[in-house]
Parts: sequence; C-alpha cells; structure tokens
Amino acid sequence: MPLHPRPEIEALEPCPHGGPNYAELERLGFAPEDVLDFSVSANPFGPPPGVREAFASAAIDRYPDSDSSELRRALAARLHTNPEHIIIGNGSMELIRLIATAYLESKDAIVIPEPTFGEYEVACRIVGSRIVKHRLRPEDNFNLDIAEFIESIRWSRAKAVFLCNPNNPTGRYLSQSDIEKLLTASRDTLVVLDEAYVAFAEDPWPSLDLIKRGNLVILRSMTKDYALAGLRLGYAVAGPDIIESLRKVCPPWNVNAVAQRAGVLALEESGYAERCRDGVLEARDYLVRELAKRGLTPVSTQAHFFMVKVSNAREFRQQLLGHGIMVRDCTSFGLPDYVRIAPRTLPECERLTSAIDEIQK
Repeated sequence: MPLHPRPEIEALEPCPHGGPNYAELERLGFAPEDVLDFSVSANPFGPPPGVREAFASAAIDRYPDSDSSELRRALAARLHTNPEHIIIGNGSMELIRLIATAYLESKDAIVIPEPTFGEYEVACRIVGSRIVKHRLRPEDNFNLDIAEFIESIRWSRAKAVFLCNPNNPTGRYLSQSDIEKLLTASRDTLVVLDEAYVAFAEDPWPSLDLIKRGNLVILRSMTKDYALAGLRLGYAVAGPDIIESLRKVCPPWNVNAVAQRAGVLALEESGYAERCRDGVLEARDYLVRELAKRGLTPVSTQAHFFMVKVSNAREFRQQLLGHGIMVRDCTSFGLPDYVRIAPRTLPECERLTSAIDEIQK
C-alpha cells in the first residue's frame, strides 16, 4: 500500500517565482550570469562592498548562533527598537511559514488580497487553513478598498490577514491611515504586513510603532534591500509575545554564519541602501517613460517594480528570453496578459528597451 502525505500536502501546488529557471536557461544555451534578470524585484546594484568580508571572517567550522544575536542587536539599533522585538529568518519566506505553523490551524479563515505573493497561500494551505481571497480589479488600478477588505475580514471571521505593502506584483502602497483602520477593526485578527519592498517605495511611512497594537507582525527582507538573494536573510518585527511564539517553532541554526555576518556588515554601510533606492527609482522612471513611448504603458506604481499589459505574457517573456533578458510572467498571479518588470541599472535598462524594439519590429 503506497504511503500518502496529509491531504493538504497531497493537494498542494507549488508557487511560481521570478528569478532564473536554471534548467530552462541550460536548454536555451544561456549561462545564468549571461542573462539580465528584470524578473526579481531586488537591489540591482549588488551587495555593499564590505559584505564580501563575511566569506572570509564568518566561522564556518562551528554551528551558527541560533538567535542571530549580533545581527538582531545591529538591526535593533538601526530600527530604534529592542532586540526582543526581532527574529531573523532564512529569508522572509521562512518567517511566513513560521507564522502559519505557530498561529494557524485547520479550517481557520485567512484573508488574502489577490493578486499578491503566492507563498502566503502556500503556507496557510500546508496547515490546512481556509483561504478567503479578496480580488483586486484592473479597472480600479488594483487598488485595495480598505473598507471592503475589512468587511471581508469581519464576515469570514478571519484568524489572520496577509498584506504585502507595497504589493507584489501591483506596486500599490497602502497608507498608514489604512493600516491603522485595519488594525483597529481587526483586534482579534493577526495582521501580517510584508514590507519586503518598502526600502524602494515612494514616500515610505514609519510602521514599526504599530507593533504596539499587539496583533501585527512586520516582515522585511535584507535579501531585497542589500542584494543578498544567494544568502537568504529576512526578519520579522513584532511584540515580544509574538516573537517568542515564532522562536518556539523556528528550527535551530536556521540562519547560516555567513548570512548573519553579511547582514551585520551590510548594516554598517551607512547610506548604501538609500543611494541604491535613488538609483533604482531613476531607472524605473526611465523605463516607465521609454515603455510608454513604445505603446507599453506601465500600470501606476508606488514601488520600484511595475506591471505592463501585453497581448500574451508567456510569449512576451519567451521573446525577451531569446535576447538574454528575463521579465516576470504574471500568469501565475491570474494575470496572463501582464508582465512585471523590476528596474536594473540604467545601461541594462537601455538593453531591455533595445530588445523590445527588436521584438516590435
């Protein structure tokens, strides 16, 4: 008799992501380093120069600190909070699963707006929770009506809410007022506010004081901010009771020694993230202008990445891949006629527009 996993796992479908599919690139004869990747919304300028010291100075002959104590203290100093309010994760994706493991049960209702990052749904389905989807509409420019969203939470009696802010892939950024209304109206609901892209948002507002409300977890990504995708580094900020609950289900030694050391060194590079943000937004504005000239008007965004409506997202992606350029096909978001583009350096953005010129010919 064959062995079967839990029904939730047997029915689970993996979530597609941006970034290189190494098997696909090999079939096409590309080396990963030869492809320009506009499909991943991370810092295109690379890690701070000092981060490379981590590979020489990290102690890899012994187990890493399970509490990432040095990095937590450095983050707490940067964020003007207490280390007890922070937990470090092997990327923010690990933290999403820790939240589901610690707080969610079978049949719990979880409200998630769509389209958004697919790993929220995956994490909730692993524990058997019930997903209530709140669909965002193209005719509304993918804006979230906070009053309608709160009503969805009320009638579903949601145990938790996952919100990406700015939202992936739409680039829409909810105001402080909207989040405060949500927290006030949902005192018995855990609100997970994923700020993976807030370092590159237009006019970001300070959210960390809101953890005093007691039902909020804020997720952030050093992977995105400091171009550390190969190391995987994220963190959550919340009240100490929530952090302690996440620690209980967190695997020991979850963040490797090199990643911890790299995080500390990145935080020591004063002003680096801010300089990169300015460069990224300049490159975004260039792409927005140039694509509009070519009849590919981007959807309005408050993040650095943006969506563009095309006739067929899969075909458009494949055509660009033939030129050694990747964009994100939004079919997995339920948007088969949109692609998402994240800016790179200005010379690389010029290569993208030249490739689009070739395709349009």
